[in-house]
Amino acid sequence: MSTEPLDRAIAILSGQKALADAIGVKSPSISGWYSRGVVPAKRCRAIEMATGGQVTCHDLRPDIFGPKPANDEPSAEEAA
Repeated sequence: MSTEPLDRAIAILSGQKALADAIGVKSPSISGWYSRGVVPAKRCRAIEMATGGQVTCHDLRPDIFGPKPANDEPSAEEAA
């Protein structure tokens, strides 16, 4: 799995410790996710909430939550 969504979450929260504190885990847990290359599914929702939806469960674990849904809202051109 790609660690890019986890990297984004860490950047949004300004650090690994800040992300860990925000989701109620210890920083070494996040290091373990890097070494295993996967975020536990049970932590995805907390990360999504901590990042204000900027990193979603779909981003973190598409193997479980599926690909990110397409935006269902019509574009400006379609609405006109």
